[in-house]
Amino acid sequence: MKTKNLIVFGTRPEAIKMAPLVKLFEKEYSFETRICITAQHREMLDQVLDFFEITPHYDLNLMSPNQNLYSLTAIIIESMRQVLEEFKPDYVYVHGDTTTTMAVALAAFYSGSKICHVEAGLRTFNKTNPFPEEMNRSIAGRLTDYHFAPTDSAKQNLIKENVATKNILVTGNTVIDALQFSVHKLNENHYSDKEIEVLKTEIDFSKKIILITGHRRENHGQGFINICKALKTIAENHTETLLIYPVHLNPNVQKPVYEILGNISNIKLIDPLSYPAFVWLMEKSYLIITDSGGIQEEAPSLGKPVLVMRSTTERPEAVDAGTVILVGTDIDKINIETEKLLMDEAHYSQMTKLHNPYGDGKACERIVEFIKKMENEK
Repeated sequence: MKTKNLIVFGTRPEAIKMAPLVKLFEKEYSFETRICITAQHREMLDQVLDFFEITPHYDLNLMSPNQNLYSLTAIIIESMRQVLEEFKPDYVYVHGDTTTTMAVALAAFYSGSKICHVEAGLRTFNKTNPFPEEMNRSIAGRLTDYHFAPTDSAKQNLIKENVATKNILVTGNTVIDALQFSVHKLNENHYSDKEIEVLKTEIDFSKKIILITGHRRENHGQGFINICKALKTIAENHTETLLIYPVHLNPNVQKPVYEILGNISNIKLIDPLSYPAFVWLMEKSYLIITDSGGIQEEAPSLGKPVLVMRSTTERPEAVDAGTVILVGTDIDKINIETEKLLMDEAHYSQMTKLHNPYGDGKACERIVEFIKKMENEK
């Protein structure tokens, strides 16, 4: 009888980081692996599924206009009940820190399935920053049976929370597995992407490309105003650069971005990019300014310095390794650190050559082998 796996995710970042695990488990004859998506994000999630050639067995399609954390949490738990009762999985895999992760972990706990938390153990120890992710991840961690920590410091966080060492595996981060797969696919001769072809015609690659992303809830309001003012100063002081900003669809982001940056000749505001197009553009960029967690992990593997527009990070390894620099939403810090990377070649070169602390692209292999070992020991 085959061991039953249920891999659940709801957002684009989760889908990217779980995709290589899906692909590996699908090759394992002794496992019946099914995919469930909550579609907490819809369109962006579908793009990733298409790129990685993954077809979900269950599509809960829970995204609704103006959804809030109360209703989203409740509907995920209620909707998962039918899936769990029908499939009766031995293992349920969740990822990271989304509302999907927390709610699915709770539902899986109610069902009696073993919970496997991929990217476990990250902590800022500030329950409101990032919000609600810090508590989503912490709650999921309390419910988890097997913790797949990306780094040793994440493992140490779990040990301090009295998680048994035998239930923790340091794997590296699966985002590096996904990135390596993606870069390989993008460089295949037969691969074609309409979005990438458009970018090739619209971007002047004779300029240094600064890639911007920003969307985090805790930066809404004055934080985003500060970010935009800093970007405006960078553009005005460095006309030899081109700042490209795929602008998140949230009105709290769009309003200050378009009001402050909308008419600056060397700032290009574009629609959000699909995952393959974004990876392609990261490869072409000189440096990246972001508030994203995943990009802190991905960009160093591409040799790209990252300035992180957050006051805290649950990924301190990158800060310690020197591959990213925290600048928060402080206008002066953003400007000073950008200036150094643009003008100081030795400083820039040092950051591009540093070792990525987040893994070697074999995280998913380690997870699969761990679960196989657990099954063999039964």
